[in-house]
Amino acid sequence: MLIKSLCLIGICTVLSYSIIPTCWYKIKQRRNRSGRKDNKVYLTFDDGPHRQFTEKLLDLLKKYNIKASFFVVGKFAESNPDMIKRMKEEGHLIGLHSLEHKNALWQTVGYTNKDFKESEAVFNRLGMDIQFFRPPWGHFNLDTVYCAKRMGFKIAMWNVMAEDWKGNTTWQEIAAKLIRRTRAGDIICLHDGRGTNNAPERTIRALEEVLPVWISQGYQFARMDERYESDN
Repeated sequence: MLIKSLCLIGICTVLSYSIIPTCWYKIKQRRNRSGRKDNKVYLTFDDGPHRQFTEKLLDLLKKYNIKASFFVVGKFAESNPDMIKRMKEEGHLIGLHSLEHKNALWQTVGYTNKDFKESEAVFNRLGMDIQFFRPPWGHFNLDTVYCAKRMGFKIAMWNVMAEDWKGNTTWQEIAAKLIRRTRAGDIICLHDGRGTNNAPERTIRALEEVLPVWISQGYQFARMDERYESDN
């Protein structure tokens, strides 16, 4: 009986601390496609910056004069300050994607506070004023929410993915999913870092095919701060 009671307490603790907040924010932040009056889509990229891939992606976005939103990992940003500088100079939005890309579902209060505090220090050293936060895997705990609000971050989720981080997916499959799933007003989550078997390389190749298609369909590209302004 004691073991069952302890298990029940443990399950309830996990649910209240991480599972329920995660579900709540995913429901709250994913925008409904219907009712959008503009023809904008919002390209966002997670897990960078990466020395090899991010520069190629920035070259591609520059070719089409597209402004995107990059949710960067604090330690990766600190290791690649020139990439952060280029993003800023070319008009992209930069947001936080945690310090080390650890899953908030399994992190303690102490680590979560450290994550935000050290991330803030990184961006202060880089001269960046960060206003947006996206948690790795879209997972929260109660302290994630508290720290984000305390620091004045807006939490930015997404409603379109193409599973581009998978090692066994092809660029053709990524491209097909993006074209099939994207509608006006969508927030698209892709990756310019991490992933399996050089996954961002396939993401960039897919975008080389998809961007001209989207442009021919009349889509315009905007940053996440513009999305928030349009919803207010």
